[in-house]
Amino acid sequence: MSMTNNNEKIGSVRIATDVVPLIAALASQDVEGVTPLQDKKSIKFKINLKRLTRGIKVDIKGRTVSVDMAIGILYGYQVPEISGKVQNSVKTAIETMTGLEVSDVNVRIASVSMA
Repeated sequence: MSMTNNNEKIGSVRIATDVVPLIAALASQDVEGVTPLQDKKSIKFKINLKRLTRGIKVDIKGRTVSVDMAIGILYGYQVPEISGKVQNSVKTAIETMTGLEVSDVNVRIASVSMA
C-alpha cells in the first residue's frame, strides 16, 4: 500500500458551471439584510436551485470569475453597506471553495421588502 504525498496530483477536479452561481447565492444570503428573490414558501419546503440562483450570472474565463447578481434587501438597510458586504462574502466564498479568482462582483438591488 503506497501513501500519496499531498502535493502529488492523483486526478483532475472539475467544477460544474451551475456550482459557482449557487455558491454566490448562498454567500449573499449569509449577509444580514439580504432577502431571497423568490417566495419564502419555496425556501422553507423545497429548495429549488434554479430559483435560488435566479438573477445571478457568472462568467468564467480560465481561472477568473466575474459575477453579476441581483439581490433583494430589507427596508431600512443601507444599500451601499449591504452591497459591499455581499460583494465581499461572494468573492471570499467563491475563491475559498473553488480556488478560482474573482475579478468582480456586480450587485444590482432588484427588490426591497418589509420582511
